[in-house]
Amino acid sequence: MSEVLLMEGNEAAAEAAILAGCDAYFGYPITPQSEVIEYLADQGRKRGMVVMQVESEVAAINMVYGAAGAGARVMTSSSSPGISLMQEGLSYIACAELPCLLININRGGPGLGTIQPSQGDYFQSVKGGGHGDYHLIVLAPASVQEMADYVYLGFDLADKYRNPVLILADGALGQMMEKVIFPDYDPKQRKISKPWATTGKTANRPPNVITSLHLQSEDMEKINIHLQEKYRQIEKNEVRYELISTDDAEYLLVAYGLSARICQRVIEIARQQGIKVGLLRPISLYPYPYEMVSKLADQVRGILVVEMNAGQMVEDVRLGVNGKIPVDFYGRMGGIIPTPEDTLTSLKKLMNKTQPKKSSEKLIKEKV
Repeated sequence: MSEVLLMEGNEAAAEAAILAGCDAYFGYPITPQSEVIEYLADQGRKRGMVVMQVESEVAAINMVYGAAGAGARVMTSSSSPGISLMQEGLSYIACAELPCLLININRGGPGLGTIQPSQGDYFQSVKGGGHGDYHLIVLAPASVQEMADYVYLGFDLADKYRNPVLILADGALGQMMEKVIFPDYDPKQRKISKPWATTGKTANRPPNVITSLHLQSEDMEKINIHLQEKYRQIEKNEVRYELISTDDAEYLLVAYGLSARICQRVIEIARQQGIKVGLLRPISLYPYPYEMVSKLADQVRGILVVEMNAGQMVEDVRLGVNGKIPVDFYGRMGGIIPTPEDTLTSLKKLMNKTQPKKSSEKLIKEKV
């Protein structure tokens, strides 16, 4: 499909799910992601998907659990409070090693908060919002095109690693309209064999059992060790990021999603003023690009992390920097989007703190 279409982010993600061969969707409406379920209830059903509006987000994630266990390519979507309700089910799914796709169109919190865009769900998403030692693979789009692209990628990664994948966007990306092209994608060629699935067919094989309950401590530890080994493979193979104007950068912005788009404008303004600044945009929030953060920390004088929250990803940036250079944070909360001008002001404050200090001898000569 090479036709250029004008779509909003939520609808683009829903259309991509249909084209990616999603078999079933279970979800519950919540602003600002309701267009996903609305689009699938119309177009998805017409084109062969099972689409159910269920009674709650708890029901939705458990239906995803069941469908994934049966080998279906399955997904759900919600916004922040709804994703919170899914955390217990997500922990079960991760332990049972079932592939599925989730989309979180992040809104302002805590609590019911606001329906305006936010990035306050970073910790919940990348650190494992439920109980136990587990990870979701987390992808962060920054455009409507990527809202679609990462649906294909998300399903493929979920199947490859038998692991849930989360697309973490925000209210603005879900609602904004941009051009999008849907690539040629044959789900029949991408779908893989799932011999572990509970299909009901037991001829020539013992019954498959899918569970996250292992009462013997030794058995539970073996499961955990296996999961940690899988996460190390994901961290080795699936780190994704974008670098913008970093070759000669003396300062670095780090931002994802909508904040990264704002930072691109900051770079344009700053470079017009002679400030050499670049951008690292993490695309995979788990696994996180720690090595690239560390490498760039050897090049630049300081880093400014820009987020629409109180400061969450900044902790991962500081881990990557490991104290080499100053790391500052600029963020807005409650659904307020940072402006390029205010972001640039924060960058200049960082620059003032990191300028080389003049020696006492030079200061004396200047005064004379």
